[in-house]
Parts: sequence; C-alpha cells; structure tokens
Amino acid sequence: MTQTAPGAQPGADVRELRAQALELAPAELVIGGQWRNTASGGEIAVENPATGQVLARVPAAGPAEGLAALDAAAGASQAWARLAPRQRGEILRRAFELITERERQFAALITLEMGKPLADALGEVRYGAEFFRWYAEEAVRLYGRTATSPEGHLDILTVPRPVGPCLFITPWNFPLAMATRKIGPALAAGCTCVIKPASLTPLSTLAVARVLEEAGVPAGVVNVIPARGDAATAPILADRRLRKLSFTGSTPVGQRLLADAAPGVLRTSMELGGCAPFIVFADADLDVAVDSAVAAKTRSNGEACNAANTFYAQAGVAEEFARRLAERFAAIEVGDGLEPGVGLGPLVSRGQRQTVAELVDSAVHDGARPLTGGSVPPGAGYFYPPTVLAGVPEGSAVVTTEIFGPVAPVTPFETVDEVLARANAVDVGLAGYVYTRDMALVQRCVRELEVGMLAVNTGPISNAAAPFGGIKHSGLGREGGPEGIQEYVDSLYVGIPR
Repeated sequence: MTQTAPGAQPGADVRELRAQALELAPAELVIGGQWRNTASGGEIAVENPATGQVLARVPAAGPAEGLAALDAAAGASQAWARLAPRQRGEILRRAFELITERERQFAALITLEMGKPLADALGEVRYGAEFFRWYAEEAVRLYGRTATSPEGHLDILTVPRPVGPCLFITPWNFPLAMATRKIGPALAAGCTCVIKPASLTPLSTLAVARVLEEAGVPAGVVNVIPARGDAATAPILADRRLRKLSFTGSTPVGQRLLADAAPGVLRTSMELGGCAPFIVFADADLDVAVDSAVAAKTRSNGEACNAANTFYAQAGVAEEFARRLAERFAAIEVGDGLEPGVGLGPLVSRGQRQTVAELVDSAVHDGARPLTGGSVPPGAGYFYPPTVLAGVPEGSAVVTTEIFGPVAPVTPFETVDEVLARANAVDVGLAGYVYTRDMALVQRCVRELEVGMLAVNTGPISNAAAPFGGIKHSGLGREGGPEGIQEYVDSLYVGIPR
C-alpha cells in the first residue's frame, strides 16, 4: 500500500472540480417543489471523510417537515399517475441525459461526501443514471393480461396501477445510485415519493432532486428530507396515506422498519445486509479470480452490501491466491479520492473505520496473519489500508460479519460440501462469487448456494437491467430489471361477463 501525504494541498484542477461539484446540491430540503429550511433550525454537518472537515451544513428535517413532504407527495399522486406513460418516460430520459452531461461533477460530489475514488464514483454515476434510462423505457411496458375463465363465462382482465405515495430511506455507500434505483421505477410506474437520504451523504440525493426538477418532474412528485434517525420518517410511516416503503441498509434497521410498516400493511422492499462468499476452487483460473477479488473487495472502498466478504480458497491454491491478492492490495494507492492515481479512498466515518479495525484486530488475536495492511495509519481522514488476512480461523467474527471495508479474510477449505455448508451458515444471502472451470460445479452452486445473486468467473455484476436483491435476512423484493417496476404496481383484476 502507498498513501498520499495527509494534508497535502489539492491542485487547481481539483479545487475547481470540487467547487463545481458542490454547486450541484442546494443545501436545503425540497418539499412540494420548494427548496426550504426547517422550522426547528436543526442542521446536519456533512464531512469530507478524507479530511474530517465540514463540506456543507444541510437542514435536518423533523416531524413537521416529514408530514409536509408526505402531504406534497399525496397531493401530487393522482395527477402524476394520470400522466401518460410516455411523458413520464421522457422526463426520466431527460434526467438521465442531464446527469450524464455532468457526470464528472456528480462523481466528484460523491467522492467529497462519501470518500470513494473519483473513477469509482464515476462508475456509480453511470450505473445510477442508467436506472433513469432503463425505467424511461419500461414506463411504456407495464402490461396487464387478458384471458378467458376456465368456465368460459368471464373475460379476465388484469390492470397494473401505481401503489401510491412511497417512502425511500437510502444508505450512504451509494448516495446517488441507491436514490435513482428507487426513484426510477417509482416514477415510471406513476408513484410519487419522499426520500430520506443518509445523514452522512445527503448532497448527492439533493443534486439528483435538482436534476429531476430541471427535467420536468412536477412539484411534489419527488421530495427530499435529510434527517437524523427516524425524527422525520416516524410520522410518515404512521400515516395511512403512505402505501410503500423501500429501504436499503443494515438488517437490524430493516427489521425495525418492517415492524413499523406492519400496522399500515405497507408494501415493502428491503435490500439489507450481506456477507458474500467468494469461492475459489482448485481448478479456477487464478488470474481471473485475483482480478475479480480486487474489484469485488475494493469497489466503493469495500463499503458495499454485495462486496466479497469472506474468501474461501480450496486447499492447493489457498496460499498462492492469498499471496497474489496481497501483492495486488499492497500496490493500491490510498488517499483523497479526488487526487490522480488514488485507488482507495477513506472510509465514510471515524466510527466505520473503528468497526473495521476492531474486526481485523479480533481476527489477528484469533490467529490470522496480515499479509498486507492491518492497522490504522496516522494522519487526517478516515483511511484504512487494503488488508489481506491469511489463515483466518473458521469461527472468527471477520468471516461471519459484514465487514464494509477493504479487508479480505482468506480461509482454506477442502471439499465442495464443506464450503457450501460454511457459506450458507450465515443468516444473510445477498451475493456470491464462484470461480471454477467445471460447469457441473457451477450448476451445483446455482442450485445450492443460498444467495439472491451469483457471479461466476467475473467480478461485480450489478446492472440496471438485472434484479438486485437477496434472500433470508438480506431482504425482500428486487430492484432493477423488469422485476423492479413490479414493486411499484398493484394488479387490479376485472371480471367481465362474456
């Protein structure tokens, strides 16, 4: 690992890009088409995790602002649902184009408030914008069906209808893409929404809201209320006008939100935690496996729910795989993500870094050996080096806990039965990665690995055209693909006598 000098002054190009990025995001709430402050005067200080310095101060919404946002979404609901699907699609398409035109500035904004390197953030912008293009196209393809009843006396007609006002609670790790992944299908289906972005990273979502306004989204259709905790969302969840909740975040928070959604019998989508197994069988192409491991572990600084979490390498290749992965990790430059050449930025907060450091320290105490990294570096910012741990004991917490950082624990296994049992032993089941030349073994993993998404001999597979989601404690529902828009419609059945 190499690290840029902490506290180094950014160059003129970086300073200009930073200024352009911050101009994208008004530091205000947007409710009913009005950019405004809060009645309480509370605020959220948004930090740059590379320096610990405050980037912006955003109003913190409270109960009054939460209900005002729902008022706006409910008030705009009928008119938006009645708008022609083609018109809704054209607005989304325009929003895609506007984000794409400003992709470098959007990427810099993500880097500033979340920390991931600029190239990585650019990938998020392109991925996130694609949800607007994809659902611009899907808006006109919400089909029902017709059939004749088996008895022959009825025509059966099904009609998709928008579920109504939605509440979106989004995470800090993909502050743009997690907003667009929910907004895109909702708007395409004819739903309105209230969005509560993570308090660590509200700026990217506010910038998206501004673009949607410019693209022609009517007032009240998209409302953004940065807030701490559930101050603003609790009254929304208790209001019978709300019909849908979509949350991306940790499993414990998702479980609490499901309980809060139960009294209203809300439609829910939950994209929750993961602990993705990365399985390298003895016959794997190690060049492909190592390349994929770097991508699947360091993307978004390792702070991704579908990041490779636990690396299982079969006896015979485990030592070589760990050694080669450590060599690649050691060559990654760590630093401010806006600086050229940086491959890994800071973690999002001091608390997140502490969590990662404690997991590594515990694993080393259990007998794991750091091949590279493994300790908090000195200096400003919330940096943690890319770390490879070899010889990790089976019961170590770093193997069974979602790490959310650039740490790769490598543990050996002997048989297929053993590794599948170990990978399936956790409560979550979001993503998995498998490396082998044996297609029969691939088919067995498809049948038996308890995950919602599986990458075979490749790195991350997230795509707007594909359904993203997990099983077990990793959540409910799917986002993306043709499946994603179905989360925002109810099917009305109409029976007509023949």
